Amino acid sequence: MTRRTPPTAGPPLPRLPAALLAAVLPPPERDEVLGDLAAEHRARAAARGRLAAGWWVWRQSLASLPALARRGWWRGWSGFETPSERLQPGGAMFETLAIDVRFALRRLGRRRLYTALTALTLALGVAGTAAVYGIARRLLLEPLPVRGEEEVVTFWFEGTWSEAKFLATRPEMVAFSSVAAYRPAGATLRIGDAPARLVQGVMGSAELIDVLGVEPALGTGFRPGDDRVGAEPVVVLGHSLWRELGARPGIVGEQIELSGVRRTVVGVMPEGFWFPDPTARAFLCEDMSPESDSGNYGLVGRMRPGIRVEAMGPQLERIVRVLDERFEFPEGWDMRQDPHLVPLRERLLGKVQPAVMALLFAMAVILLVACVNVAALMLGQVDTRGTEMAMRSALGAGRRRLLQQLAVEALVIGALAGVLGAALAALGFPYLAGALPLGALAETARIDWALFAAAMAVAIVASTLIALAPGAAVAQKDLQTRLTRSRTGGIGGRGGRLEHGLVVAQVALVLLLTSGAALLIRSVENRRAIDPGVDVEGVAVIDVQLPETLESERIPGLMQQLVTAAGSVPGVELAAATQRIPLRGSSDNWGIGVEGEPEVGSTSTAFRVVTPQYFRAMGIELRTGRGLLDTDRVADVEEGAVVVNEALARKYFPGQDPLGRRIAFSPERWDRIVGVVGNAAEAGLSAEPEPARYMVFEQVPWLLSGQSIVLRVREGMDPAAVLDPARRAIQAVAPGVAISEQTTMESVLTGAIGPALQVMTLLALLAGLALVLGAIGIYGVVSHFATRRRRDWGIKMVLGMRPALVVGQIVGRGGALIGAGLLVGLLAVFALGRLLASFLYGVGTADPLALAAAAGVLVAAGLVAASVPARRASRVDPAVILRDQ
Repeated sequence: MTRRTPPTAGPPLPRLPAALLAAVLPPPERDEVLGDLAAEHRARAAARGRLAAGWWVWRQSLASLPALARRGWWRGWSGFETPSERLQPGGAMFETLAIDVRFALRRLGRRRLYTALTALTLALGVAGTAAVYGIARRLLLEPLPVRGEEEVVTFWFEGTWSEAKFLATRPEMVAFSSVAAYRPAGATLRIGDAPARLVQGVMGSAELIDVLGVEPALGTGFRPGDDRVGAEPVVVLGHSLWRELGARPGIVGEQIELSGVRRTVVGVMPEGFWFPDPTARAFLCEDMSPESDSGNYGLVGRMRPGIRVEAMGPQLERIVRVLDERFEFPEGWDMRQDPHLVPLRERLLGKVQPAVMALLFAMAVILLVACVNVAALMLGQVDTRGTEMAMRSALGAGRRRLLQQLAVEALVIGALAGVLGAALAALGFPYLAGALPLGALAETARIDWALFAAAMAVAIVASTLIALAPGAAVAQKDLQTRLTRSRTGGIGGRGGRLEHGLVVAQVALVLLLTSGAALLIRSVENRRAIDPGVDVEGVAVIDVQLPETLESERIPGLMQQLVTAAGSVPGVELAAATQRIPLRGSSDNWGIGVEGEPEVGSTSTAFRVVTPQYFRAMGIELRTGRGLLDTDRVADVEEGAVVVNEALARKYFPGQDPLGRRIAFSPERWDRIVGVVGNAAEAGLSAEPEPARYMVFEQVPWLLSGQSIVLRVREGMDPAAVLDPARRAIQAVAPGVAISEQTTMESVLTGAIGPALQVMTLLALLAGLALVLGAIGIYGVVSHFATRRRRDWGIKMVLGMRPALVVGQIVGRGGALIGAGLLVGLLAVFALGRLLASFLYGVGTADPLALAAAAGVLVAAGLVAASVPARRASRVDPAVILRDQ
């Protein structure tokens, strides 16, 4: 059949669709198909116009592309080629890619150890980076759930503002559009006959919702006057609590009972909103009394548009002037000192940001180490394939095709690592979110499909970049050099410089993590060395929330009932109650007066309300005098009994016997010191003890609704085993009391050590992982070095070199690389040190002992990894090597 020759006159075929078709068509069919398409295009242009003809070409090309791509892929994957196609060089794009993917899978299947090492190494780096990114994205990158967060600031002395101070200074805050007082507060919620449960909430003034700038999803926020004394109690529900109560739109206007107070629901906050942390589920408007000077509030304000924090100096001076004129402040609690404003983001997230940044930095290092490791492994593979590539090049393979095969192999490894890394990230994400010191903010961390996409993208990009290293190595070697090296066994080859550089970079990166882990380990050990002053073993703690409507005079009797009920649980030897246990931060500080020394009245100490068995239950030692007794549990006494700790005795009675002296927390009554106990870490783990005094519940006029019950169990018993039985016993005798937390004193001590412990654990794990990866990298490079010079070692051993010297030379090469990496790494250690500065205690960022320990571990691991191929090379039979050559 004679093919019709198309006319040459007419418009040319559109370039883009022609190029797309040319990319997917096999060479023997390409000219014929494009020729027919061009002929039809000219005919249609002549009959219907050039625009219609071009549109027809686009439709035909786009409709044909999927089928042609599938056909080309299948031809390449199945290996089916017609005889005419075998005579054509190259091939269609999809066919060559399919061939290269099939070749890469076949080759990687034969080298399972290499494939497993590269894919798993890269997957670990990708998994960690993707998981940490899922946390960092919400905490560092996404905006807070408030409107215009850059305009919202918090005030200094968080948690110490009183209602009286807030109301006195509020008229002077003219640079703010609104300012609100707030404090976290638990509220008991009881539905029907079920036991009461705790609902975490926020007590605030009427401006709170307005300051945050959030429009409720249902109803309204607080209105002006809702915080006046005697106003109707109102509440705005959090979205999660609203769903728990039935998710009824009609709940707005109804009343619910919180902490014994019936409050009208005026609104429901939108989903995703939180303040000051995600645990807050109810926002309650509280009466603001100008007579109340108990400081437990924080202030949050919205600056007027256009005003910056730096320009708020005059405004702060006005506030301080009012405080100075109307109030007196005890030593250590002077709110007139250092007035400043803190941006809302820094206040809410500032404590967790260093930990997230440090971990993100560590995971980036792990990913870099993994990429460097895989690059070194791939470079070694390329070098060992030198003869193969030289022969293929001699048989007609182009350099572009050789590089394409290397890149395809890297992409296959990247795809495997991406899938495996995404699975590891999904499995490890809950552990990572719980292990980080995020506290309640851990609830904001979420894993979604974007995490999978990020893991895949990182893996593909990383593997493509890795392919550049061996690709560049291939491009620099000509055919003659390859064949010469193959014939001489590599003696004359210079090789290895790029590999050595990669190992040096890897060692430097690993040193960063190991030194950071060593710094944190020393810091945590320094904190552990501090005596907390209490025996934390064998002590369980149950925090209870009493109804706020409970009269203060009834609290001692109720607490005694709860202590008796919890103490009856099998295994409990001692039970006691306290208003605040040690190691939970500085709070409940009251002013103190010492009889005969009026100048002491401007100071304050920790004030603890306890039951008589408290000291024995907590393991606090009695130094002199007596402890508190059941006979002290008498209300309305003219003179109460008080026990002080050694720190208070030293501060207020230096060189004197404090027993029998009188101190006071109010001008109406003096209390006599009856005993001195050892120092307990009341505020937190610190080498400097805090002065503290202890009194029984019955002799204290002001009691809080939040209390703690401590239970000492019999020796050898796990204190956690009594928590659930004690909770049930408490709720049986007092269904209206909510359990806010149940834990052990050992867990409290762990929390008091601070976020350094959690960051240390994670960083130590990452450092161990990096150490393993680094050892693999050193092993791979030294092994490649030993293999490349096998003939050299054989000749030297024939000439009399002892095998021990062969081992020494090869290990020495590895040691030199490690030493160079350590020098480079030391220059970068200080960057990680600055990230960890907020977690360190009693140790500097350049601590010599920590750096020496990190370097020693790294050198030991590196030399062990280098000794394995060295010993293998020393056992080679020289005759076999010479015969092979």
